[in-house]
Amino acid sequence: MRVERAPAKLNLVLQVGARRPDGLHELCSLFAALELHDELRAEPADADEVVCPGVDGPNLVTRALDAFRTHAPSPPLRVTIDKRIPVAAGLGGGSADAAAALRAANALASDPLPTDALRRIAATVGADVPSQVEPRHALVTGAGERVEPLDLPDMTFVLAPSPRGLATADVYAEADRIGATRARLDPDTLRTLAESPLPALAAALENDLEPAALSLRPELAATREALLDAGALAARVTGSGPTVFGVFADRQTAEAAAAGLPGAIVTGLRGRP
Repeated sequence: MRVERAPAKLNLVLQVGARRPDGLHELCSLFAALELHDELRAEPADADEVVCPGVDGPNLVTRALDAFRTHAPSPPLRVTIDKRIPVAAGLGGGSADAAAALRAANALASDPLPTDALRRIAATVGADVPSQVEPRHALVTGAGERVEPLDLPDMTFVLAPSPRGLATADVYAEADRIGATRARLDPDTLRTLAESPLPALAAALENDLEPAALSLRPELAATREALLDAGALAARVTGSGPTVFGVFADRQTAEAAAAGLPGAIVTGLRGRP
């Protein structure tokens, strides 16, 4: 059996370019890997089976296992997921699970594929999956397939998930409709930003998909304001939403802020592997 942790992620900054000929958007994003994680257990079985209590329907893990087998032999696997990351929340839980499944399948097959090959496979599974093959804070570019690890200053987050999810495709379609994408992406600025002190980093957070998410779910703006009123250095929608997060300099202030928000989760940055 192989056990893998699948960390959640936040888009501290998300710049979205125009739609490409392949239908995907060019991205430039500063990713933060979080302490909050799912736990995935994989073991050989008679047939593939993905067990994820509380989550119905197709799972990216199945797609990841199928993709892995096009490049390396692997026995059928039973994958059990202890789901701690909220579903359809913009926190990358499904992508993290898929990446963890790729790592587990590779390990159980005696590591036939290097990390770069796993990332190439991951890119065929989903845009956020390559960045989670080696979960780190990172600058992510392309359509999510180019991953540059980096460090971030220490910080604590309050996550405010929404009871209703948002479909990523709907948010991107709305971003295109309202003209929220940009003509030029700026990875150099994000590299510099990652090295900045926390107050400067917090002041520069942005998300090009946030206007689209707020257009579809206007009530998320009130959650942002509540986090700012509770002392957050910054508050944004992460990714395509609908989770709103607040950035705090210390856990004590974050815990106090979370106490006033039903369902809020306090988490920190994932430590370096």
